[in-house]
Amino acid sequence: MIKKIVLLFTILVLASCSSSKPKIATTKKAAAVQTRTAAARKTTPVKPIGKNYPSTNNTTEVIQSTSKTVVTSDLINNYVLQYKEIAMGNMKTYGIPASIILAQGILESGAGRGDLAVDANNHFGIKCHNDWLGESVRHDDDSAQECFRKYPQASESYRDHALFLVGKKRYATLFTYEKDDYKAWAKGLRAAGYATDPKYPDKLISYIERYNLHQYDCQVTGRNYVPINTYAPTKSSSSVAYSDPKINMTPYDPNLYEVQKGDTLYSISKKFNLLVEDLKRKNNLTDNAISIGQRLKVK
Repeated sequence: MIKKIVLLFTILVLASCSSSKPKIATTKKAAAVQTRTAAARKTTPVKPIGKNYPSTNNTTEVIQSTSKTVVTSDLINNYVLQYKEIAMGNMKTYGIPASIILAQGILESGAGRGDLAVDANNHFGIKCHNDWLGESVRHDDDSAQECFRKYPQASESYRDHALFLVGKKRYATLFTYEKDDYKAWAKGLRAAGYATDPKYPDKLISYIERYNLHQYDCQVTGRNYVPINTYAPTKSSSSVAYSDPKINMTPYDPNLYEVQKGDTLYSISKKFNLLVEDLKRKNNLTDNAISIGQRLKVK
């Protein structure tokens, strides 16, 4: 009788151990999978998308102003198209060459991608000074954590830039130059102390001539414009082939728009007078998700 009891107990113990083994194995396997997944998340490099990582489907350059910014020629062209009307308006009102305004905007803001432009809508690197009563941000420049002006929108930065030049006595000499003499203005800005970089005038002139910004001066003055860079887009050109290796630029396509920070399908559709559904159809989009640097067909 005792032997039977012992035998029955042994069978029960073995059955219990056998039924628990799959659960233990499954737990270990799940843990291993979780460990591998976590390791993959830690080791897989992810390239961030944002102001310092624009589209790389065309040539790039580094703009060094109040921050170091990587941009493409397409981004610069889009920046010019976005702000040229404001620049020409300021030229008419305040007498500052539109080409100089745009070139300074490109250089000082990193074509709208620099830290100050993104965080404070400050496109001209203007510091607070004693007469500034608006909002401000702190940013490292010539010294650590200097005070820079902050604007509710970029157009306010453009307006304040014009008022800044008009209202400061040290810039008075600039307004004795011809309204469209961008070379004199570029050199005069440096001489008046706008920037400490000795190459500042050359940088401005380079942007003006590479991107044919002088055409906007001529649109205001009514003078005939002769393109300096025949590979850059002008008012009359819809698309241009950039094939000169010395210029190192890529084609500007007016049918495409590169998504900027803060853009939505709705805001882009309004900008180009489209319906959201038409915009999605043109770009084979199944939802409203878009990313910075993405190029969308708008025409």
